[in-house]
This record gives sequence, structure tokens and C-alpha cells, in this order.
Amino acid sequence: MGAVLVAKGSYILLDKGYGKAVVEWNIPNSPDVKFRIGSMTKQFTAALVLLDQEDGKLSVDDPIRKYLPDSPSTWDKITVADLLHHTSGIPNFIFDKRFFEWRMVSHTPAEEMELFKDKPLNFLPGTQWEYSNSNYALLGIILEKVTGQRYVDLLQKRILVPLGMKDSGLDDDDLILPERSEGYQPGSKGIVPARSQSMSVGWSTGAMYSTTGDLLRWERGLFGGKVLSASSLKQMTTATKGNYGCGVFVSRKDDMEVVEHGGSIEGFNSYMIYVPARNIAVIVLSNVSGDAPDKMAAKLLDVTLGKTVTLAKQRVAVPIAKGELSKFVGDYQISAQLSLNITASDEGLVVLATGQSPLQFSYEGEINGHPQFFTRSMDAQIEFIPNATDHVSTLVLHLSGSSMPGKRQ
Repeated sequence: MGAVLVAKGSYILLDKGYGKAVVEWNIPNSPDVKFRIGSMTKQFTAALVLLDQEDGKLSVDDPIRKYLPDSPSTWDKITVADLLHHTSGIPNFIFDKRFFEWRMVSHTPAEEMELFKDKPLNFLPGTQWEYSNSNYALLGIILEKVTGQRYVDLLQKRILVPLGMKDSGLDDDDLILPERSEGYQPGSKGIVPARSQSMSVGWSTGAMYSTTGDLLRWERGLFGGKVLSASSLKQMTTATKGNYGCGVFVSRKDDMEVVEHGGSIEGFNSYMIYVPARNIAVIVLSNVSGDAPDKMAAKLLDVTLGKTVTLAKQRVAVPIAKGELSKFVGDYQISAQLSLNITASDEGLVVLATGQSPLQFSYEGEINGHPQFFTRSMDAQIEFIPNATDHVSTLVLHLSGSSMPGKRQ
């Protein structure tokens, strides 16, 4: 369910809505429907920072304590560039144990900063890459300090209005928005409405809404010289650690530069790819939680480049005795920031990841001799590794092509 746009040069190759914008009222999705875009907001925040650098209001090489003098002394060596590139070492606030309930009510940026400002850094600034929403929350605070204007006003005045993006903006809990899609998530018997966090929490890191058409205006404006100077655009799209520029991932495909980013917020997922050398834009917006937009965008790009695409196989649940499920139940630690709480249900397993909503996993059978479960909500499988006595103390979380081991606690 969502909307898809593919453009090559001045030609629109695909521009269509699928499924329902509002299931309860049988209202279809269309190219005019507005979707929340989650972390795709970050590239707009990054562009605003670079615009302020062009205006002489800040430098990305400045230490952030120049603008946040009351911040912890452990942040002494963190620069604005570290925030832009996710190399600050500041922990991601969405992994705070309080976040799951905390996010459901409105908060100020200062209150959000309290979630992470006193936590130790995960690594020395500039030495590693780790995606953290805390970085872009701080960039929003800095933008407001150096300009004396609200982030929402800066976004409108400097980007949305000049580019004619009339169907885009910063969402708000009280905003009445015509042609807004409702967000859903997979349930045990089909999709169900997704309970939304307060939009004040997403703010400069993930609270925008937009349409496929407006996002095409953004890409054409950004790479057409209508937003940033040539040097600022180069700075934004130069990959550093983690293949991350400023608010966008930058990589190479078939020896061509590819600029991309996705977004996820309750009930919505999004993905956008731009290939400057070919002037190809692929935009996929969905109002059902899951990673379908990521997968579809990659395949649509391949189709546009003339490649053959093989569709993913459909995973099929197989029966498992309820008594067998107990050996998988428990808490598993994957990293310092990510753990899985696994319980049994009538349909299989319920998996609660740190800071996330619970997901239903179904039994897929034994893969390479190991029991494996999958969810229809996203491209994620859990492989359990029994020992010689059939006791399970280890699992592997397979998530969108990566594999992460975890130990039972």
C-alpha cells in the first residue's frame, strides 16, 4: 500500500498509487496522497545546516559546544560535521528504555536532549560510524539557536516554498491535513491501525510528510542547483564513514554515484534513490510498516537501468507444536543497544526489540538444520542455534541482508 514514482530525466516512467490511503473509508492511495516520510527528513535538516554555513552563521567544523555551551564536557571534540555524518558517538535516543512510552506524548527538543545528554559516548568522536537520531535532533536545536527561527519556519522559507513543495511540511499532532494517508502495521489477521508517536519527537530527525511528486521536486531542485551551492552539494553528497554524506547514503552502482535514504515511523516506511549521472529518481512511499519500499526501490532502479529483476520468494509458515516454542523463549542480547525479548503465542513467537513495537514471527521450518522464524512485517528472520542437547542459547537475527548474532541472557 502506498505510492510509487519513477522518473528518468524529464520523463515520468511510473506514477501510481496502490492499495488504500484510509482502509476504514475505502479511500485509495494516489500520487496526491501525503505520507509521513520518517528519516528522509534528515536530508532536509542537513541542507538547512549547509545553507546556514553558506550564510556564515555556522561552520560544520565548529565544535557543537560553541552552540550548545551547557552540553556535557564529553562532547568537547564533537563537531557539527560529526552530527551530520553520524560519527559523534552520541547514543541513539530511540534505544533508551524509557523511549517506548515516552514517545507517545509531546516533548520539547530540550526534553528530548535529556534522554541522551548524560550517557557515555559509544566511541570517540570521528573514529566510527553509527546511525543515531540524537545527532539530527541536536542539529535542529543548533539551527534554531543560530538563526533565531523555528525549525518548521526555516524548512518552509528556505526549501519548501522556493521549490513549490506545497504538499510537504513538518507534521504536528494537531495538524488537520487534507489527503493524508493513515498508517497501518501487520497484525496476526491482517493489517491494523498503527498507534503513532508524537510528531514532536521526530521533529528535525523524522517528522516530515510529503508526496511522491513533491519529493521529485526536491531531488530535481537539489541536484539542479536551486537549493545549495555546488560546493555545498558536493559536501552533502561526499561519502564518509558508513557510506554516509550529510543526511544521505552515498555509494556506487555500476560505477555511478547513487544517493539514497529511507525512513520509518509508526505505520509508514519510505525510500528514495537518485542517480545524478542518469537523472533517475525512484521514490516509494508506504502507509504500512515494513521494508517493502527499500526492496522495491532497489528493484525499480535495476529495471530503470535495464537489468533483469528476480522477485523475492514468498515465505510460507509451517505448523509447530506449541510446546516446542518454549525452548526459544527468553531475552537475547545482540549489542549494547539492541536486545530481543521473545515470548510464545498461538501463532508462533512474539519478538520485542529494544525501542520497537512487538512483531509476530511464524515458523518457517529448519533452514540448514536450524529452526527459523520469519515476520511478514519486514525482511527479518530469526535463526536459532541449538547445541548438542537441543538447548538454545544463541540466535542469529537476519535483517535486510545483514546477520547479527545474539546470546541468551
